[in-house]
Amino acid sequence: MTPSTIDLRSDTVTRPSPAMRRAMAEADVGDAVLDRDPTTRRLEERVAELLGMDDALFFPSGTQANQTGVALLAPPGTELLLEANAHLVHYELAGVAANWGVQIRPIATPDGLLTAEQVNVALRPPSPHLPRAGALAVENTHNAAGGKVMAPDVMDGIVGAARAARLPVHLDGARLWNAAAALAVPPARLARGVATVMVSLSKGLGCPVGSCLAFSARENERARAWEIRKRLGGGMRQSGILAAAGLYALEHNMNRLSEDHENARLLAQRLSDCPALRPSAPESNIVMIDLVGGGQTADGVIPKLAQAGVRLVPFGTHRLRAVTHLDVSRDDVVRAAEVIRSALR
Repeated sequence: MTPSTIDLRSDTVTRPSPAMRRAMAEADVGDAVLDRDPTTRRLEERVAELLGMDDALFFPSGTQANQTGVALLAPPGTELLLEANAHLVHYELAGVAANWGVQIRPIATPDGLLTAEQVNVALRPPSPHLPRAGALAVENTHNAAGGKVMAPDVMDGIVGAARAARLPVHLDGARLWNAAAALAVPPARLARGVATVMVSLSKGLGCPVGSCLAFSARENERARAWEIRKRLGGGMRQSGILAAAGLYALEHNMNRLSEDHENARLLAQRLSDCPALRPSAPESNIVMIDLVGGGQTADGVIPKLAQAGVRLVPFGTHRLRAVTHLDVSRDDVVRAAEVIRSALR
């Protein structure tokens, strides 16, 4: 990579700003495993407040927080119901099965977004011959579906269907901040009624590392989550250095997420009249770009684009993914579109 490279592979590639680095350097810290780290605790309380939950726990990664959420809700030998292309299905190395003895029951949808009706159809009647459902998981925004956003009323319906079936709901909200920005609603509105929710700090908010798992206080969930995190090796000592970045991001980077969404729409618009491409209509900060005609493949195009100064990732044989973020300006997006168009002309 050169300084002029435009990196659209993911919103995880952002680097801490000088102001965020100062906040990290000046953080008040303690030993979060032995007793507590004051800055980490402030972050956990702030995330819980934003999500309308009772408490939260800081994790080094979203995958570890997701796995802990599943472990809290789904007993071994049961099924986790979720959309067929969810992150928990494809990108966590079968951790649901390997870690917790829980079987995934994928629900196929046409657009990546579950509905209450689809959940009801997937539910099976009690039987001594069939595994019973243990929990339901929902992803918002949906990464593999191109950052699609689940509306509050749709989520309400899913939560209602789960409640009727006595299933707790885990929300994979790695980009829930983006969903809230796209819908112009508070994040808590999108987490209403769920038992656990994971949110990432290292994607749209630009932190170097970290996620949080928020939950209700029923049955002392914080103590159980802490125990599972430790079992997974997620205990961190002076974690306030990392948590300070999260507090800074929540204060300074939340309100600018709509800029990333505007840039994603601009990128799609600038590519829309290129006959070799079919960009998606982004709802948040992800643009899926399908290669049409000409027999070109994603693996063949990616190195060509990288050499020209734009980095994307393959998302299938004929699909590329571009993600806008706080390190990519409007001018960068305009230049990236020209590079992509030129390379595929």
